[in-house]
Amino acid sequence: MMNSSSFCPVYRDLEPFTYFFYLVFLIGIIGSCFAAWAFIQTPTNHRCVSIYLINLLTADFLLTLALPVKIVVDLGVAPWKLRIFHCQVTACLIYINMYLSIIFLAFVSIDRYLQLIHSCKIYRIQEPGFAKMISTVVWLMVLLIMVPNMAIPIKHIREKPNVGCMEFKNEFGRNWHLLTNFICVAIFLNFSAIILISNCLVIRQLYRNRDNENYPNVRRALISILLVTAGYIVCFLPYHVVRTPYTLSQTEVISDCSTRISLFKAKEATLLLAVSNLCFDPILYYHLSKGFRSKVTETFASPKETKAQEEKTRSENDV
Repeated sequence: MMNSSSFCPVYRDLEPFTYFFYLVFLIGIIGSCFAAWAFIQTPTNHRCVSIYLINLLTADFLLTLALPVKIVVDLGVAPWKLRIFHCQVTACLIYINMYLSIIFLAFVSIDRYLQLIHSCKIYRIQEPGFAKMISTVVWLMVLLIMVPNMAIPIKHIREKPNVGCMEFKNEFGRNWHLLTNFICVAIFLNFSAIILISNCLVIRQLYRNRDNENYPNVRRALISILLVTAGYIVCFLPYHVVRTPYTLSQTEVISDCSTRISLFKAKEATLLLAVSNLCFDPILYYHLSKGFRSKVTETFASPKETKAQEEKTRSENDV
């Protein structure tokens, strides 16, 4: 298959995107570092949701390692070896973060629903040991899918500007990349269904309790569920609408130059939305973890407000 990238300037004019990626990185690294500090300072919490949130935070740190390299490469100032490193390693870290985030958000949604219905028949799913085991399985599964993209040998090509990562891949690497993309789309579709169904069931159950005397806590729970759902849709849905046609343009199934350029720009714009979950996740930690919420209040609020918050949280269940 002839590579037409030299005849079609797909990988250029990326500078405007880099400023937004830099902003996401700056906000995200500050939020993630504070979240890590807050979780370390908070007494050990053995609830499943806390285990999933800590795994989500760990995945976010992988993204903070990858974004600076992507920014330098997209600015066109990276040395050739760093471009190769980005295509082999850091680009994969971005997608590892994305799919770990999707899966752990699904587990958070399931756990919220199980907490609400208090079903003893499936209590084992809510045990910390199960949460740790399933988290390990998830990491191994995602790494098994993604790591071959790092390990498959690449072609040695002549140094040139505006090179795309697909140009480094040999035929087997291209085929694995294509397979990986379709597997990831399947992961997105399945876990999206889990998230949306779980959150809809939770919202319905909470809405039924709207006349409960504990309404402030019900309202807080509703807000957190709606936040998870809205953030998930905004961050991840646009990217997956674009991903399949963009992948087809990478493998030159779609060969029209103007279409390829448009799909690449759409991919970069929606990828920016996807990595913005790095900024969004600390807000989730605040709404979903009482310990994290208390640490934020203790750090930023006045002593009077801190005391009031402590009295309020004594009556709340950890969410």
